[in-house]
Amino acid sequence: MAKNIAEKSVESADAPKQVTIKHLKTMKNASGNDVTVVDWQDTKNVDEAISQAEAQLVSAEALVVELKADIVEYKKIKG
Repeated sequence: MAKNIAEKSVESADAPKQVTIKHLKTMKNASGNDVTVVDWQDTKNVDEAISQAEAQLVSAEALVVELKADIVEYKKIKG
């Protein structure tokens, strides 16, 4: 799923920076053309967003390692 990430303006210079994340998806309009629409929107502290993205990256990297091991096993069976 595509995302549009932008800095959210804050009222005070002392306030922590915020980001607005628009989660996008592609749909077809009545004419059958692809259009991109905002599925949902989230606003969070930039430090929280970074921490969550780093945690997701660790999970994705672990999944890649697991999938590579699966492929090795499949190829052993295939011969």
